[in-house]
Amino acid sequence: MSRGHSDQTRLIHAGKTTEPLCRTVGPPVQKGSTVLLPDAASLYDDDNCVTYGRAGLSAQAALSDALAAMEGAVGVSLYPSGLSAISGALLAVLKAGDEVLVVDTVYKPVRRFCDEVLTRFGITVTYYDPLRSPEELVGGASDKARLILMESPGSLTFEMQDVPRIAALARERGILTALDNTWGAGFLFRPLEHGVDLSIQALTKYAGGHSDVFMGSAAARDPALVRRLDDGVHHLGWSVSGEDSYQVLRGLRTLPTRLAAQGEAGLAVAGWLKGQPEVAALHHPALPGCQGHELWARDYSGACGLFAFALKPAPQAAVEAFLDALQVFGLGFSWGGFESLAIWSDPQLKRRRFKRDYGGPLIRLHIGLETPGDLIADLRQGLDAYAKLAG
Repeated sequence: MSRGHSDQTRLIHAGKTTEPLCRTVGPPVQKGSTVLLPDAASLYDDDNCVTYGRAGLSAQAALSDALAAMEGAVGVSLYPSGLSAISGALLAVLKAGDEVLVVDTVYKPVRRFCDEVLTRFGITVTYYDPLRSPEELVGGASDKARLILMESPGSLTFEMQDVPRIAALARERGILTALDNTWGAGFLFRPLEHGVDLSIQALTKYAGGHSDVFMGSAAARDPALVRRLDDGVHHLGWSVSGEDSYQVLRGLRTLPTRLAAQGEAGLAVAGWLKGQPEVAALHHPALPGCQGHELWARDYSGACGLFAFALKPAPQAAVEAFLDALQVFGLGFSWGGFESLAIWSDPQLKRRRFKRDYGGPLIRLHIGLETPGDLIADLRQGLDAYAKLAG
């Protein structure tokens, strides 16, 4: 601004960055809705320029690039939560008249979205048993089937599916596949390398790692699917902030180290629980003898800290006494952070179509970064309280 402009005008335009930014280990966090374009020709050049801040600036671009590198993707779209990543991906590829096959163990809010939103727009939702063979699942799909949505392992009951086989058979029939891969965090299992079309995860969980940010992602290798995901985000008006993107990117840097520690601790705690007299069954795919262990051993490079165990049958009061006696474990529904958590899962299983006996009241644990010995002592305290009321 020249001296010929008023003080007010000069103040409005003062303080703009004119020098190149210093290079740091993380990207700059840019805050802005307005993006200033270099020339008139760029104003409507949406294919080569970011023309509005909602599309994402430096931190969002850096996070997308890092996730694409981790997942082996051509492109990654970011969403304001894990649920919106799944709902956004579904809306991007489905239309009225389509059918989507959804695993019965799917995340409860996703089930609610399918039942209460997709069906209103003329999309048929069919739930299938996670233990159904790939041949029966894909071979029995109708001609209207457009997408198979998997969650493996299921985040409450941990059934494993043969994801690569389902993906291969579905591709032969022209059916798309999507996987909620939050348990694998895009690192322990890479769906796109196993033929899955859409790899989805709640970055809120392990990628963020600190239980203080909401975000989700959907990754694809097919450029046409990448464009549909990006268009879906644009059409629905979603965006994620630069600050949140920076936090998730920061969490991504330590993801392998945290996953290794939490996976090892989870197996130690699960192994101890297996020998306790109050415990009826373990549900942990990385534990030999549990359902799906062979699939886990074939496809996964490690385990995270999320698993479940069944207490021997007892009244609800005993289950609540177990949970209330815990002091190191928090009682909370999320997972993937640094802290250990516990919930009683049975109330969430009532809407499932395919009922299964899991051995007794089902407790889901998320193992954080505390010392395993302290977690085991805390669980023993809870089991003692449970035994007093179990009879």
